[in-house]
Amino acid sequence: MASSALSKWLRPEVYPLFAAVGVAVGICGFQLVRNVCINPEVRVNKEGRTSGVLDNFAEGEKYAEHGLRKFLRNKSPEIMPAINGFFTNPK
Repeated sequence: MASSALSKWLRPEVYPLFAAVGVAVGICGFQLVRNVCINPEVRVNKEGRTSGVLDNFAEGEKYAEHGLRKFLRNKSPEIMPAINGFFTNPK
């Protein structure tokens, strides 16, 4: 019984499905850990929960303006800007 189920799901056609689901689970796990560990609005311990609403704007700004967002802020929203420029701006 177990070998037939294993042979049904471990075929080469199913590998992309496993990869896509694995990437999705990895992204969800990363976001969960990121929010629990460094989000200023999430307080897990009891002392943090009793403090109520905090006006920590600097910490919130640091969380929202992370390195990837700063890096991409002045970039053009194109996948391949060199190829797009080649075809749209002929010399």
